[in-house]
Amino acid sequence: MRQRIATAAGLIMLGNIASRLLGVVREQVIAALFGTTGTTDAFVAAATVPTMVYDLLIGGAISAALIPVFADYADREDDLWRVASTVINLVLGVLAMAVAILVIFAPQLMGVLATGLPVEKQAQAVLLVRLVLPAVLFLGLSAVTTALLYAQQRFALPAFAVALYNLGLIVVAVLFAGRLGVVSLALGLLVGAMAQVALQLPGLRAMRYSLRLELNHPGVRQILALYAPVALGLLVTQAQVVIDRHLASQTGEGSMATMRFATTLVQFPLGLVGTAMSLAILPTLSRYATRSKGNQGDSKFEIRNSNFCSPAPAEEFKRTLATGLKLTLLLILPATVGLVVLRLPLIELLFQHGVFGAASTQRTALAFLCYSPSIPFAAIDLLLVAAFYARKNTLVPALYVASFGVLVYLAVALSLIGPLGMPGLVLANSAYWTAHAIVLFWLLWREIGGLQGYGLARAASKTLAAALAMGVAVAFVGPLLGRWLPLAGVRGVVVWLAVATALGVVVYAAAVALLRVEEAGVVVEMVRKRLRTT
Repeated sequence: MRQRIATAAGLIMLGNIASRLLGVVREQVIAALFGTTGTTDAFVAAATVPTMVYDLLIGGAISAALIPVFADYADREDDLWRVASTVINLVLGVLAMAVAILVIFAPQLMGVLATGLPVEKQAQAVLLVRLVLPAVLFLGLSAVTTALLYAQQRFALPAFAVALYNLGLIVVAVLFAGRLGVVSLALGLLVGAMAQVALQLPGLRAMRYSLRLELNHPGVRQILALYAPVALGLLVTQAQVVIDRHLASQTGEGSMATMRFATTLVQFPLGLVGTAMSLAILPTLSRYATRSKGNQGDSKFEIRNSNFCSPAPAEEFKRTLATGLKLTLLLILPATVGLVVLRLPLIELLFQHGVFGAASTQRTALAFLCYSPSIPFAAIDLLLVAAFYARKNTLVPALYVASFGVLVYLAVALSLIGPLGMPGLVLANSAYWTAHAIVLFWLLWREIGGLQGYGLARAASKTLAAALAMGVAVAFVGPLLGRWLPLAGVRGVVVWLAVATALGVVVYAAAVALLRVEEAGVVVEMVRKRLRTT
């Protein structure tokens, strides 16, 4: 079971590696062409709108409702295609109405999201948001196809879909920025969204799509019932995003752009590890949860272990979750420590080109440092949310805990924005994810009767010790490497980072072996199998 999860996660990670690398290139292109300027702020504000609409109306449903329910019907194709057809038609209809309304009210939206920008930049943001909003239709369709493929445990095509999304923006921006300016970024988002759908359609050749809208089908009703709490919770979290953009626009020109570039580094390990692991274990967790409830479909939240009726599936559920948590910690902790230690040369290499200067590098590095404490918590949080969703419980993580997290964010943001400015907002976002993960872990622990006996605390402490040893080694040897490697410019930074990274990997691998971290063997075996098949 552990090897199967690791293999699935590894495949998703390969896709995420391509996606995240292209995501970094995407941000490099934006940084080089437009820097941390008001123009970039206008694009960030405009791009926030389709992201919010997607997250609110469909994005949150992928893990919360679509994959768990589609997985229940994976062995009954006729019903699966009926449910999927209804979901596709419903999603496209709702998104089309939302896009039309938002295009009309784009000036009012930008008046809220970009209130601190100059009038001409707000007008620019209005144009951009009207251009990018149609991308929501293709993102919604891509979300449904992704859920269908994951529910059938077919991971390759959806894993690489986001890579094409990033590639679309890169290609269009590079080709047309000289003639279209920042408009090329908006058109690139639209092209990328269309490419996502095109890539995944071959994986659904067997699907029998029909123009039906069976809202009374049990599967459709269950999806809607599971998603209702998620939608309410997303209203809360999207309100937090609006407040965050509103406050950031008032902390100086380039603040939103700086936070975006720092978030790119944060999302890299989260996408490679947290997202990949949560998507890999969700179908398995969903099946164990369904069997443990005797297929009763009870989605009520109870602070006890009575939801588990069958001991064997219940134990497999906990074993699968514990395995996912330990594998996530094994990978996310060294990634976080390494990024913290190497943040300055890494940001310099990735973004310090064109109009993105040394001052922007320093500011982005500070923002990333403020984000970094929450990275392991955010990665773990993705798995915890998947565990709740697998048990058909969307109310607790999506609404209750999310609302608590937003209150934490507001308390920290309003306290720190005055003395710290933009870094205060970043710390508030870190506090949100940390609080969300801690509370969710406590609630899940109580609901499933704990995770005792699976060595979670022991694995976490050993992994943290190994990651810190790696960080200390790189931090102390780094200055020496700078003196030993006299190369200058970009070439020098690349060589320095390569040597420092190699040193970190060796030290971490040695520390993990010395501490006998069991999960490391699973990762090694997965890599060996992948190499043998290539």
